[in-house]
Amino acid sequence: MLKTYSTKASEIERKWHLIDASDKVLGRLATEASALLLGKHKPTFTRNLDTGDYVVVINAEKIRVTGNKGKQKLYYRHSGYPGGLKSASLDEVMQKDPTKVIEHAVKGMLPHNRLGDQMFKKLKVYVGEAHPHASQTGTVAVESTKKEENG
Repeated sequence: MLKTYSTKASEIERKWHLIDASDKVLGRLATEASALLLGKHKPTFTRNLDTGDYVVVINAEKIRVTGNKGKQKLYYRHSGYPGGLKSASLDEVMQKDPTKVIEHAVKGMLPHNRLGDQMFKKLKVYVGEAHPHASQTGTVAVESTKKEENG
């Protein structure tokens, strides 16, 4: 008789993944990072538990977007007061703080509940190559899954 395996919180092992954002498309990078944060790459993935790993994204300022998204994509925030809606284009946000763009994209791909908040805390985004997590044990560099075709 086969039994269904259920992951327990004490059995979850976490690794550290390093993603270099240089010349990667924003959405594809966010998809890759969110899958690692969710734990979808593990055979022990359980939807109701945080089985994901830690993700460190470096070179946040070097991401790219397709088309005219730099000028057309808008980020909104509201102060809570009447007439307090503010908007900024992707280019403006990238100049001010490039980490916010990646964090916003990844957060939108995670569950919108307490479990998603817990997963989001394991995302670390940095401008440039330097990051304070270099000494973490088991850091794995994530390479792009797209293979180059020789033609």
